[in-house]
Amino acid sequence: MRNIGLAIIGCGRVGRMRGKIASEFPGISWIGLCDINEEVGKELKKDINADYLTTNYEELINREEVDCVIVATSTWSHFEPALIAIENNKKIFIEKPLTLDAKQSRFLIDKIIEKNIDVCVGYTQRFRRRFISAKEKIESNQIGDITCAVTRTFMNKMGPMNELRLTQDRKYLTPMVVSGTHSLDMSLWLIDDQPQSVFARSSDKILGEMGTKDATFGLFTFNDKIFSMNICWSLPKIWPGASYGLQMGFVGTHGILDIEDTHRDVIIVSDFDQGKIYRPKGREGEIDRHVDFLTSFPPGDIYNNELWGPLKDETYSWLQRICMELNTPHTQAEVAHKNLMLTLAMDLSAKTMKEVDLNLSEEEIMDRLNFENK
Repeated sequence: MRNIGLAIIGCGRVGRMRGKIASEFPGISWIGLCDINEEVGKELKKDINADYLTTNYEELINREEVDCVIVATSTWSHFEPALIAIENNKKIFIEKPLTLDAKQSRFLIDKIIEKNIDVCVGYTQRFRRRFISAKEKIESNQIGDITCAVTRTFMNKMGPMNELRLTQDRKYLTPMVVSGTHSLDMSLWLIDDQPQSVFARSSDKILGEMGTKDATFGLFTFNDKIFSMNICWSLPKIWPGASYGLQMGFVGTHGILDIEDTHRDVIIVSDFDQGKIYRPKGREGEIDRHVDFLTSFPPGDIYNNELWGPLKDETYSWLQRICMELNTPHTQAEVAHKNLMLTLAMDLSAKTMKEVDLNLSEEEIMDRLNFENK
C-alpha cells in the first residue's frame, strides 16, 4: 500500500464526513484542507488533526505533498478546483454533479482524457447492499432483458432549500440536476443502456418563488425499452424522511426486480426533535421533526459519533482504489457527464414541452436552455 497525500476542497458537511474517514485510513499520510470559511476549516483541521489549512484551493492543490484531491464544494462550484487538480495530474474524487454546465463538463472530460487521469464522481447509492445485489442479479440474467423500468423519488424540501441559500444563480439548480441525478445514475447502472430521447414535465407551485422546480417527471425511450424517471423534492419540512424515499422497478423478459427504498420499515415517533440533517448555523431552530424514517439520510447513520453506511464505504473504497489500485464500482467522470446531459435534457423537454432527442451536443443543449431561461 502506497502512502498518499490528500487535499480536501470544501470542509462543510460532506467534506467533513469524508475527511474524518480519510484521517483514519492507513494509506493517508498527509491531509490538507481548504475552505473559503476559515473557521469551518479550522474546526475540521482540529477534529481530524489535518496537516495544513488554507482558503486558497489552487495553493493547496499545487503543494508537493498532494497526490489526490476530493472536491466537496457547493454544487455550483466544482469546475475551477477540479480543473486545477486535473491540470496538476492528481487523482480526483468530485461530488455530484460534475458541474452544472454541460460545456464546462465536456471541457473537464476532454482534459481528463488528455491527461489520462482517474476521476470518480460521488454517487453514493452504488455502495448500498440492496443496489449491489440488484446489479449482480441483473448482470447474471436473472430477470432476462429489461423491457421497462420506473423510478420515483420523494424528497424533504429542506434539502433544496439548503442548496438554494448558497447562491442566487439558480437556473440550473433543478430537482433532476442536483438530486435526481443520484436516482438516474442508479437506474441506468442497473439498466446498462443509454436512452435515445426524453419527454418531461415540471411543476413549480411550491418552490417556484425560490427559483427552482417542485418536481420533474420524464419518460426516456430506448431502442427496445422505456424508463420512467420521476422526482419531487418539495415535500413538507416535517416529512419523516431525513432526505429521500425511493421506489424502483425493473421488468424483464424472465422476471421483475422490485426495490422498496422508502425507509418506512424503521420509524421512530418521539416527544423529542429527531434531527437537523439540513439545518446550517442560523437555522437550527427552524422546525422540529418528531417522526423520522430511520436510515433515510443517504450518507448513512451515526452511532457512537461515527458515520456508518454508504458514504463511508464509498470513501473507503476510493481510498483503496488510490492507495492499492483496486477496481471499484465508482461512477467514472465520463458516466457522470452523461448523467448531467440527461438531467439537462429532461429540464429542456419540460421547458419546451417537447420530446428531446438525446443526440444534442453540449453547446446545443446549453444554448437552448439559456434561450428558454430568458
